[in-house]
Amino acid sequence: MRNTISLRIADFLKSYPPFHLLEQEELKSIAEEITVQYNYKGEHLFKQEDPCKPYFYLIQQGAVEIYQNENGKEITLDQCDEGDLFGLRPLFAGKHYSISAKTLEESIFYLIPIQAFKPITVNNPKVSEYLLSSLASNTHTPYYTESPSRGNLDLTSDIHELQTVHYNKKLISCSKDTTIKDLAGLMNLHSVGSVVILEDGKPTGIVTDKDIRVKVASGNWDIQMPVKEIMNSPVICYPASLTASQAHLAMMKHRISHICITEDGTPNSNALGIVAEHDLIVSQGNNPYFLMKALLRAKKTKDLKKIRRNITALLEQYIKSNIPMTHISRVMFELNDATIKKCIALSIKKMNTPPPCKFAWMSLGSQGRKEQLLLTDQDNAIVFEDQDEASYPDIHTYFMELAKNVNKRLLKIGFDYCPADMMAGNPKWCLSLSQWKEQFSDWVKSPIDDHILLCQVFFDYDISYGELNLVNALADHIFKVTSDLPIFKANLARSALLNPSPMGFFRQFLLETNGEYKDFFDLKKRALIPITDAARVLILEHQVKNINNTFERYEKLAELEPQNRELYLSASYATKVLLKFRTRQGLMHGDSGRFIDLKSLSKEEKVKLKRCFNTIGDLQDLIKLRYKLVNLI
Repeated sequence: MRNTISLRIADFLKSYPPFHLLEQEELKSIAEEITVQYNYKGEHLFKQEDPCKPYFYLIQQGAVEIYQNENGKEITLDQCDEGDLFGLRPLFAGKHYSISAKTLEESIFYLIPIQAFKPITVNNPKVSEYLLSSLASNTHTPYYTESPSRGNLDLTSDIHELQTVHYNKKLISCSKDTTIKDLAGLMNLHSVGSVVILEDGKPTGIVTDKDIRVKVASGNWDIQMPVKEIMNSPVICYPASLTASQAHLAMMKHRISHICITEDGTPNSNALGIVAEHDLIVSQGNNPYFLMKALLRAKKTKDLKKIRRNITALLEQYIKSNIPMTHISRVMFELNDATIKKCIALSIKKMNTPPPCKFAWMSLGSQGRKEQLLLTDQDNAIVFEDQDEASYPDIHTYFMELAKNVNKRLLKIGFDYCPADMMAGNPKWCLSLSQWKEQFSDWVKSPIDDHILLCQVFFDYDISYGELNLVNALADHIFKVTSDLPIFKANLARSALLNPSPMGFFRQFLLETNGEYKDFFDLKKRALIPITDAARVLILEHQVKNINNTFERYEKLAELEPQNRELYLSASYATKVLLKFRTRQGLMHGDSGRFIDLKSLSKEEKVKLKRCFNTIGDLQDLIKLRYKLVNLI
């Protein structure tokens, strides 16, 4: 008789990595060994320093918090839900868990025995790579390298760094007695930058095009001399398992531009091929480190447009590889920010004179929150130093011309103009510091709907270029004028509740009823805006400066309001899920990812979205109570 339970398990497994890499028979054999376990909310599956269990976990239904204890404090590392793996340490001979895991709600788990799964990792390198990457992070998410601390972002951290290098197997070689002239002829004939000197198939030396330039073209060595006189020896060798990061480090350490690949990674075995620094750089065109270098070197807007295509390719690679949203948003923010900085620098260079006074370019909206992943429209503004009345017109004219130039460059790169014209090229949003303060005071003291809307846009800003003190002065002013105005905060809270729960009475998605996107789900309006607006309202109460990112705001709120810690951490996680979901949809359909055809979603995707919507409902209930808006419908 067929085991229907194991068949259902196998059917579930094939929808999630790394099981999607397995053949059907492998899935069935694993499914037959799996144990199903049910846990109540708040139960620990294992704790830090517990002995490892002989299995790891796959969540069939529910959610789990992964955390570490540091100095008596629980530091949340991640939250897992349907289809996520965790507890992988015993698979790779770990003796004790370095993390803790407890359920956030009632959950069902598949317990996958180590001994049953281990042979598959041996026979399937891709599965092994996936699990090793997960282990390296101590979480369910592959290639997860982020830390709870908010240190500087390492832009060299990338999935590509973990992959083995592609080496050139067509090795051009010669003997040590070959003349320098003949060696140069070989390099020219095969269009290569190096030749390896072999003895019985083993590398004894290497000559590069740099050696020809420095040693021969300078006249120090005669071209009829044997290459053994100018070759570099011993040869730096590595095995074929060499990774991109290892190759970079080796080249920097030894100050070389070529690495020889041999059978055992030493000069004592046969040569297999060569890795050149140029080929390594080309192969990593989407590595954020090289993208950043390219942005810094860019001379024209068309250069930035080309780089932007590679940035989008990097984003797509991150999404497909299930990189944590925290890492994605930080990397994309840095690359977007560098793009904006370069546009401003190029525009200033084009002006006849340097800026007449100190100023700051502020990015607003999603870029101001470090959440702009896809190419969306621009939202920006300029603040400049206060000026005397006589010089103000000329200075304002200068910054208006600069702003329009920058806006035009960003448009050419792919960032559309803002439909509402909330851009620095609009005279309304290119103001002196005093004018901005007066503007914010007017909005706060007269909280009509239009002013509240403007506050929602302009309260989420981040400096992209210029004088930080100007931006900090604005932040201080905003906190000052809002601190004693409970009516303004109540109106801001009321505005945050204008978009109710995304679910209808029968727990069905609320769809658009007319227009171009009739019967589509508006992810931005129904989910992202409510959760973003809620974070803005709640963090304003604590007057926290320089944290504009939505999920970071919720993480900070979890510290400031421990009584609501669980809700805020769930909101942080939900924000990441929604952002990643929108990004994935946008990349898939070549648009903003805002409107979604629900028929294209899997059951698991719908379940994950609904869990996020529950959190939004809880946040709105909290806001209603806190700001005495309980009668608001």
